[in-house]
Amino acid sequence: MSTKLPLDMLTELARTQTDKAAIRLGALQTARITSTQKLELLMQYRQDYVDQLNALMVHGMPAAKLRNYQNFLITLDGAIDQQRAIVAQATTRLDHGRVDWQHQKRRQSSFDTLAERVRQQEMLVQAKREQRESDERATRKFFDRAANPTL
Repeated sequence: MSTKLPLDMLTELARTQTDKAAIRLGALQTARITSTQKLELLMQYRQDYVDQLNALMVHGMPAAKLRNYQNFLITLDGAIDQQRAIVAQATTRLDHGRVDWQHQKRRQSSFDTLAERVRQQEMLVQAKREQRESDERATRKFFDRAANPTL
């Protein structure tokens, strides 16, 4: 049937696009996880640094050293803000990737359903053809026997 080959090609193309979307989604998930881990590491580093500063301040420290700690904390806060922005971007990309994968999956499912309907229709047509041929053979045999009772 003429629709079989193009439909199979479309189904395979949809499957390939779904697989590619799944690979992209996996990469986006990895990027999101990595960026989140970096943020957590920076925040933990900041907390450790604050704890260290607090411990030093208990015993007293020179003003210059205190300013250095404060300046470093400001720099670290900037890095944390940047990393939060990176996490937000990674989350947005992941959300878009998930939507794309879902779209591709629905598309593939639609083609699979259509292909299955076409296969069922072809099987029905084939079964009807075989039944008709069987009926014709039986009818011919009946008429041949009726015309030649000696057979």
